[in-house]
Amino acid sequence: MNVSVPRVRWFEDLRLVDVPSVGGKNASLGELTGRLRGAGVRVPEGFATTAAAFWEFLDAAGLRGEIRRRLDDFHRGAKSLQQTGAALRASFRAAPLPEPLQNALRSAHAELARRAGVRRLSVAVRSSATAEDLPEASFAGQHESYLNIVGEEALLRAVRDCFASLFTDRAISYREQKGFDHLKIALSVGVQRMVRSDKACAGVMFTLDPETGFPRVVVIDAVWGLGENIVQGISTPDEYVVFKPLLDNPAARPILARSLGRKEKRMVFAPGAVPTRNRLTTARERAAWTLSDDEVLRLARWGAAIEKHYGKPMDIEWAKDGDTGDLFIVQARPETVQSQKTGSVKTYTLKGKGPRLVEGIAIGDAIAAGPSQVIRDPKDMGRFKAGSVLVTAATNPDWVPLMKKAAAIVTEHGGRTSHAAIVSRELGVPAVVGAARAIAALREGREVTVSCAEGERGFVYDGRLAFEAREVPLEALGELPVRILMNVASPEAAFRGWRLPARGIGLARMEFIISDQIKIHPMALAHFERVRGPDRARILKLTAGHKDIRAYFVDRLAAGIAQIAASRWPDPVIVRLSDFKTNEYSRLLGGRGFEPKEENPMIGFRGASRYYDPRYKDGFALECRALKKVREGIGLENVVVMVPFCRTLKEADAVLATMAEFGLKRGERGLQVYVMCEIPSNVILAEDFADRFDGFSIGSNDLTQLTLGVDRDSGLLAKVFDERDEAVKTMIRMVIAAAHRKGRPVGICGQAPSDYPDFTQFLVEAGIDSLSLNPDSVVPMTKRLLDASTPKRV
Repeated sequence: MNVSVPRVRWFEDLRLVDVPSVGGKNASLGELTGRLRGAGVRVPEGFATTAAAFWEFLDAAGLRGEIRRRLDDFHRGAKSLQQTGAALRASFRAAPLPEPLQNALRSAHAELARRAGVRRLSVAVRSSATAEDLPEASFAGQHESYLNIVGEEALLRAVRDCFASLFTDRAISYREQKGFDHLKIALSVGVQRMVRSDKACAGVMFTLDPETGFPRVVVIDAVWGLGENIVQGISTPDEYVVFKPLLDNPAARPILARSLGRKEKRMVFAPGAVPTRNRLTTARERAAWTLSDDEVLRLARWGAAIEKHYGKPMDIEWAKDGDTGDLFIVQARPETVQSQKTGSVKTYTLKGKGPRLVEGIAIGDAIAAGPSQVIRDPKDMGRFKAGSVLVTAATNPDWVPLMKKAAAIVTEHGGRTSHAAIVSRELGVPAVVGAARAIAALREGREVTVSCAEGERGFVYDGRLAFEAREVPLEALGELPVRILMNVASPEAAFRGWRLPARGIGLARMEFIISDQIKIHPMALAHFERVRGPDRARILKLTAGHKDIRAYFVDRLAAGIAQIAASRWPDPVIVRLSDFKTNEYSRLLGGRGFEPKEENPMIGFRGASRYYDPRYKDGFALECRALKKVREGIGLENVVVMVPFCRTLKEADAVLATMAEFGLKRGERGLQVYVMCEIPSNVILAEDFADRFDGFSIGSNDLTQLTLGVDRDSGLLAKVFDERDEAVKTMIRMVIAAAHRKGRPVGICGQAPSDYPDFTQFLVEAGIDSLSLNPDSVVPMTKRLLDASTPKRV
């Protein structure tokens, strides 16, 4: 080898153009070290061996010929993949590193110790192949890494072992699949000062939502100890979702949501031949958050800076040093799944029903069905039948060949950034991860349906259920005669629909967040002393970790609203105050003690009448606190508040006064308050209501019910219930005209426009300002309106 060619290069001297010399990971670390210090991004100091050093090792050991021979045997079928890989790795490990390379490594190791100011230096030794982490080709865990390596001799062994890992079974298989020439790919080894995350925490960070591709968030996952437990799916991490557009706003704290993970195990360093071990976390560790809000925001700002520098969404690894408390970025690569999607959205809808067997975190948004097959060890993959549902505890890179054959995947452990999750997304296979007791519940051969199309929770149902898959194209659409908004029931639905051509959200239902994610009656939290029986214990369990149990309601409701608001920022997002009926409220935990029994809850103690009433006012205060936190704490001032079922002008004044009492004063900080138009009094006195509210949204179901005197839940009168009745249409014409005289916009958020094309045409002709539709109706309705407004040639 020419002595002028460097064998070792320091990170600060590397840039992305050095990928041919030091591989994707090390070139990226060099880029981060040299170019992003100004943004405050911290990377542990280190150096990398070069491709030239790798070829020098191969030639000194005479390995090129052996590689060709063994791969020829493999291609001829004379040797298996396992036999080929094992033989090549053994040959690598038996060969000594050339003396010039040893000297270069010893010298660099000594210099790194000097810079660190320590005598006993601990380093991380990571592989970086010269063809990895490309936008079009990247799998998790192709090559080996070694942590907490102490001493020069241990470093030399780890470098050689990294070289050998170029021929792991999974790496050979991957290159065969991608068509890479095995003898044209070198392996560089990165050596970094070890971040003692075993004493603190570590994790991964995506600069988009890894499930939906929503590009305006940073998603951070974190576990106690070394971050390998996230990738391996051994621990379910804490998760933090941060809104990027407000990160530079000094008045905002744009953490949209936090999810407390189980964090079942903590990986720490261990003495002896095995460098790490897992120990069970304590109850206190499982109940504690891994990161403070300031740390979450610092990482998110780093992630946004890295993404801006690279010009593409990124998949980043980070670690916190338990000795110093410092945060570091230890790896960054392009995100390779969601960022590649364009052109259309495929939607899945479950049509059948069946018992839910297990649930966990949904990966992807598809549905699949098949017989379940429990595989506990990848050595048994030979008995797996293609098209089955793979059920296991967790996966690692050795499982990839089997995962490709699965209709769906279910794992007992892991979070959204576990190996099972990452690879399932790349393969386009629906997966449910972190599904406790799945192996016991999904017995071998049982026909099941795996659904990831119902939000962030994935479900496994008994039996093969009917479902529908539709491809929705998203080509450029023209100008419309009305504004198209969306109805959204959950935060997950908002993120999943971010690509749809809507200009805001016309109805975000607060009660769905309360029932699905909070589950507790707000008055039971405001007056917990009145709760008795089993509900009291269940509420204490749900609110564990909150010193003030009322904060549980405020924080979770704010998180749900914030995610919905972020999905369309800066377009308006209209959030309806809770509109449960008394029978629905009573089903919430602790609700029975606070709700009256009504003969007809449909027109009973609901909507605006509750908010200022002593029987619910303290619960309404929690709703207002959550909305105030979203607008003023998180900074999402595009939230518009909407009051439902407001019967009288006196009631409107009472509600607005109560909101102001709880910190939501109409007009302050641009706060707009809309009113639902769903009662004849709203139409008859529309101009007076317009003096009190900033806009109207027609609730066609209730307006039809109260105009025609038909209980909308009555099966006996179903034939009479029709939003297209002339009396209802007259009401709609009246309120649009009156509102426009006062300069107030009018929208509609009912189901009728989605169901009846003729009704939509009537609304447009009547001058409606916006249509708020269910997500699956947005594109079809947009095309219908475009077709209707396009002049026909004669």
